[in-house]
Amino acid sequence: MTVIVRDVRPEDAGGFARVRRAAFPYMLATAEQTAAAWAHAHPDARARPLVAVTEDGDVIGTAEVALAHESPEPGIGSVNVGVDPAHRGRGAGALLLRAAEEHLAERGATTLYSWVLDTPGDRAFAGRHGYAPSRSARFLRLDLASAALPPRREPPAGVELRTAAGFATDPRPLFELDAATSADEPGDVAAVLDDYAHWLATTWSNPLLDRELSVVAVVDGVPAAFTAALTDGLGRYGSGMTGTAPAFRGRGLAKLVKNESLHRARAAGCREAFTGNDAANGPMLAVNAWFGYEVAATEVRHVRTLG
Repeated sequence: MTVIVRDVRPEDAGGFARVRRAAFPYMLATAEQTAAAWAHAHPDARARPLVAVTEDGDVIGTAEVALAHESPEPGIGSVNVGVDPAHRGRGAGALLLRAAEEHLAERGATTLYSWVLDTPGDRAFAGRHGYAPSRSARFLRLDLASAALPPRREPPAGVELRTAAGFATDPRPLFELDAATSADEPGDVAAVLDDYAHWLATTWSNPLLDRELSVVAVVDGVPAAFTAALTDGLGRYGSGMTGTAPAFRGRGLAKLVKNESLHRARAAGCREAFTGNDAANGPMLAVNAWFGYEVAATEVRHVRTLG
């Protein structure tokens, strides 16, 4: 059966999200979130999401394709391909990758990064297409319905716990906290978070963001640590980001906000919790192990230089 690769259409959002969930079951994806990501892609990213479809129009593969517009280093692109496990071996992945590489090369990309599942088949696919392994990341899962969460505790003196919903009238302090905590996050590509309008559209207004479950630790009136909670309406909870501003690290605030968020999530009916950490992010890996998260999958970031 013929496989066709093309640009996404609005009606593809549901199929795109379905394939992402099938290919990466530890990641949250919904049609609403997918459509919002397409609508609010930064113009400098030159994003071009792609789908692989059958002759009947069924989406069986996806590709997220963009330039790393937040990086101070020019010429960096990313392509992340996912194929429905029920339809692998039909060439969809190779077709998607080729179209993505051509798009990025035409727009000046010279270095391409791609996350690849740490399985023999996926790593072999990457190697055949000229990608070499770089750093790794772990995806973790917690059975939230039965997890023995640490008991809730009163915050220390001078520390107040608030939800992100409490910042609805002015979320800029959360943007500034997100920027401060993201600045030294481990990764291959440095990123500078400095576009407030884009952050409002893509992070604060992300349909997956649950502001009532996202918790912020405020120290003497200053937002110091936070955990962003994502939910998909299917009983699944994801940690979008957990971080502490450099001046407040070493005080247990990440554990404090995450524990409060997990308790709130369970009370709201979430049954599974997912998160992801770079393998070099020892502090957050330790925090998540403390809560009982276990490794669900490993991805290896691969890189290819276009010549």
